[in-house]
Amino acid sequence: MNIFSFSAHFTSEEDCRNHFKIERDKIGVICTVCGNSTHYWIKSRWSYECKKCRHRTSLRSGTIMQSSNLSFLIWYKAMFLMSVTKKGFSAKEMQRQLGLKRYEPVWQMTHKLRRAMGNRDARYTLEGMIEMDEGYFTVSSSEVEQSQGIRGRGAVGKANTLIMAESVPLEDIETGIKSKSCRYFKAKVLDSHLSDEINLEARQAIDSESIVFTDKSSSYVDIADFVELHITEKSDKQTTKETLRWVHITIGNAKRNLLGNYHKIKRKYLQLYLNEFVYKLNRRYFGERIFERLIIANITEL
Repeated sequence: MNIFSFSAHFTSEEDCRNHFKIERDKIGVICTVCGNSTHYWIKSRWSYECKKCRHRTSLRSGTIMQSSNLSFLIWYKAMFLMSVTKKGFSAKEMQRQLGLKRYEPVWQMTHKLRRAMGNRDARYTLEGMIEMDEGYFTVSSSEVEQSQGIRGRGAVGKANTLIMAESVPLEDIETGIKSKSCRYFKAKVLDSHLSDEINLEARQAIDSESIVFTDKSSSYVDIADFVELHITEKSDKQTTKETLRWVHITIGNAKRNLLGNYHKIKRKYLQLYLNEFVYKLNRRYFGERIFERLIIANITEL
């Protein structure tokens, strides 16, 4: 969806509400009191009423818009801007684009959307051939500053992040030249370099019948226990260009993306920014449909 079609379809608060209701009706509403799934719609209250216990559920309730005082139109504009731009928006730039006076509600809204993106991607596991490595992102964080003994304004550190890429080997039948393409990615900010944490994250993200490629780091010694095959290679320039090509491309692109859009990122919020980056990356071929998918994530990922 481009800006012209968005402006044509969503000109008012009621347009956005009606569209949101249509999408929510497709998914269904579950009563939080009795668990019933059949409701009456009370348009004068913009609420669902349970046919069984008469409990009312507002249109926002149970979505990430719950408890927000921002209008549906503002939320829709924010979702549109976040979905159609490859590089993303800082909350300050989003505030300027939306013409809002207060920064805090915009900051909270964008982080809620990023959290919904991460929750959506967490539903899926990587399978087949998986490249896995760690990247180090520059952050401004009290935790990092304290651990490194750094004090004062401008103190920065590095946050360790596990990057996984679902690569697909391709071979040209005529020439025999081998290459790789990549389908889906995952990124998880780690609290440590310990193998136990890496094992836990990898186990949750990777299908047990997958083949995993890593370097020879001691952090990956137990990966073979929960996947079909674990292949390790010494980390060098050749490995970076071939075996672990996609994870290193992703790490480099993510760093440039975050550096180009955000002045400073605190460590505790880094995962949210990576959620947005990976969400868009995994849906890079969706085109205009990514806006609709983000609305669905809004409804289902509180």
